[in-house]
Amino acid sequence: MRGRTPLVRTCLALAAAGASALAALEQAPPAGRERVLKQVRVPHHYYYREMYLPQAASGPSAPAWSPDGRELAVSLEGALYRVDPATGAARQLTDGPGYDYQPDWSPDGRFLAYACYRDDALELRMLELASGNSWPLTTNGAVNLDPRFSPDGRRIAFVSTAFERRFHVFALDIEDGRPGAQTRLSEDRDSGLPRYYYSRFDQYLSPSWSPDGRELVVVSNRGRMSGSGGLFRMRAEPGAPLRPLHDEETTWKARPDWARDGRRVVFASYRGRQWHQLHLVSADGGDAFPLTYGEFDATAPRFSPDGTRIAYVSNEGGAPSLWTIDLPGGERRELAIRERRRLGATGRLLVDVTEGGRYVPARLSVTTADGRSFVPEGAWRHADDYFDRAERRIEHGYFHSSGAAELVVPAGTVTLEVTRGLEYRPVRRTLDVPAGGTRSEGVALERIADWPARGWWSGDLHVHMNYGGAYRATPETLRAMAEAEDLHVVFNLIVNKEERIPDIAWFTGRTDPRSTSRTLLRHDQEFHTSWWGHLSLLGLRSHVLLPDYAGYAGTAAWSLHPTNARVADLARAQGALVGYVHPFDNAPDPSRAGDVSGYPLPGFEPGDPIGLPIDVALGKVDFYEAVGLSDHRATNALWYRLLNCGFRLAAGAGTDAMTNFASLRGPVGMNRVFVKTGGPLDEAAFLAGLKAGRSLATNGPLVELALRPRGSSGAWSEPGDELALAAGRHALEAKVKLRSIVPVDRLEIVRNGQVAAAIPLAGDQSSADATVSLPASGPAWYVLRAHADRSRHPVLDFYPFGTTSPVYVSVAGVGVRSAADAAYFTAWIDRVAAAAEAHLGWNTAAEKQEALALLAGARAVYAERAQ
Repeated sequence: MRGRTPLVRTCLALAAAGASALAALEQAPPAGRERVLKQVRVPHHYYYREMYLPQAASGPSAPAWSPDGRELAVSLEGALYRVDPATGAARQLTDGPGYDYQPDWSPDGRFLAYACYRDDALELRMLELASGNSWPLTTNGAVNLDPRFSPDGRRIAFVSTAFERRFHVFALDIEDGRPGAQTRLSEDRDSGLPRYYYSRFDQYLSPSWSPDGRELVVVSNRGRMSGSGGLFRMRAEPGAPLRPLHDEETTWKARPDWARDGRRVVFASYRGRQWHQLHLVSADGGDAFPLTYGEFDATAPRFSPDGTRIAYVSNEGGAPSLWTIDLPGGERRELAIRERRRLGATGRLLVDVTEGGRYVPARLSVTTADGRSFVPEGAWRHADDYFDRAERRIEHGYFHSSGAAELVVPAGTVTLEVTRGLEYRPVRRTLDVPAGGTRSEGVALERIADWPARGWWSGDLHVHMNYGGAYRATPETLRAMAEAEDLHVVFNLIVNKEERIPDIAWFTGRTDPRSTSRTLLRHDQEFHTSWWGHLSLLGLRSHVLLPDYAGYAGTAAWSLHPTNARVADLARAQGALVGYVHPFDNAPDPSRAGDVSGYPLPGFEPGDPIGLPIDVALGKVDFYEAVGLSDHRATNALWYRLLNCGFRLAAGAGTDAMTNFASLRGPVGMNRVFVKTGGPLDEAAFLAGLKAGRSLATNGPLVELALRPRGSSGAWSEPGDELALAAGRHALEAKVKLRSIVPVDRLEIVRNGQVAAAIPLAGDQSSADATVSLPASGPAWYVLRAHADRSRHPVLDFYPFGTTSPVYVSVAGVGVRSAADAAYFTAWIDRVAAAAEAHLGWNTAAEKQEALALLAGARAVYAERAQ
């Protein structure tokens, strides 16, 4: 998993490489996609977006008891419902525009305060239950959530980013349901801590009132380096000091609730385990103990008014469902929603997706004019985490279908989109659904390419099956997603999220037994060292490497040992391939002045893989995520520098998708690598083909390149091949091909980092076939790349980009060399060595000397190539 947010800026410094000038990759930021709720200024938006901000996930969320304890208010399908636990009947209370979340009942039972996502903000609103009328409580354009009525109903505590775009606790005066004065209660405090996943400013989350209305319990990371923090008590007054209640790491989902007896607080915790369970702690502090157990999440707890039950949400069935647990006794009951009484007229939509007359899995999106998406009951709803405000009012939503889907939608016009990976033409249709009736729609998909028929298989090298999201994913759900995306190989990379490692129990060192002849699943590892850079370890046979990180300040893993070179050796001892993932958003500048004892290093950004050129020089790296959770242009420009130094490095691709997220950076296979095995799908052949560089990395454009000497009738050299020529200069010809599900703006042959030929694009700019003459040249490498200047739906990435691995050309046994690029990496290693020398976290002098020796060895390689 990446530890930063792509900035979608490009590499000006890399384009100015002197004698070995790199290709002129676009220097203006691609237009279009920006993150959802971009007004929050807290690092790593995809974590707090999924784990803290409310989501329109499948299943109910945020239960709140009615004052008499007879009903529950929940958010379901992005609307508010009131649920009768005795009958399972759910009556809809709101119906757009936008999505409504987190209801809280007023003590007199007349109102629901809730969070409403519309107009690019998350605002609080009030719903009058008797009339159905609603009105705004906040209008600040910020992110406002977690509304909680005070016991007397005269105030609402909530969280808002209205102050400095950070999470703070506020109080809002309420009179007869109408908003009054608003006051920030929490202190704005710079912790001075070098937090990586969180802001250096303290944050305050999830307030819950004491029964007397004088205090709040909140979650704060006050004094903590990692995690969203422990539980604190504070007076409900501006600037009130925090009183520690329970110290724990937590990751966004603790959401405490104070019992009305004033003695107990319930919250969700994963301490010592991989999944959240409900825990109780005394309101006066002390040790907490668990109430629930299991390999699933139990979250969002709320005490009933009489304190004898706790309502909560569990994903033990995959999607979230509503449960209660009795106190005392511990009897758990699922509150199944058996009937939905919807507002407004609805109809049924039946969608059959076929190829050649048979059902095929696919990704579907069904949206109304206001942008809201709808899914079948039981399907997992997903939403994009970025969107283009010029294209749509709200982020794109979708679900995966096995081929036939039935869903209830508002009567009227809806938009249907169907996609299936990168080898089928996308379908978009506008449909009318009759009120009280049924609309049936058949979609017959058409191929634009068939790579498996030629022995090329697609894979996503970077997926996280479970990573703290709303759902509980399994290999069966992972395979179903892959099949719907026409993806053949999936590597679920086991990795920590703070102290837990959600998928570690799935590791076996073998292909998952749920694999099929056309869909292979493996559970491997991402080594999570942000100082050196994150590594993908594919094909581990014995065990997961633990701890799976180094360089974590404030922990026993603060040392920079093991280096990534040592990690690579450990992985290769198990027969694994090693790759660097989500590399760069911008061009590193190792010449920039600054304090090398801090982090990030001067000239680099947080999460930059500073170990990459070191480990490439030492022969430790098998592939490079040329298309991943990073800026593709900056990432490829850095790759070109390494290739210019004579190293051979295969192109890989990975989405870094968390499949159990409702707000998904994905979907699985959005970024994928096609690998030539030459035969049926086989894990060993796939990994061997990847290592050999017989690959294409892409999020949309499918590009093919082959070279041979001009005038020759011999065999073509393809990616991964070496075209060995005799002494002299040789003219070449290139055979190129493009097929793409979206238009691209450029199709280019790149030689040694410079554009050697631009292939004209005609028509809809989604296909091309050409044979191109290339000028005479000496030693070189060549790739074919295709890219667009901006985002192009339905590619859910910043812009379409595809590249082959290189075809290598040697002349008289000599490969390409670039003194300027070698000098650049020499300066890079000098910067890293100075930082390693200054680092204070080494456990022993031997660890430090081992790292410095590796750096010296890598520097010597570049120094020799700079001659």
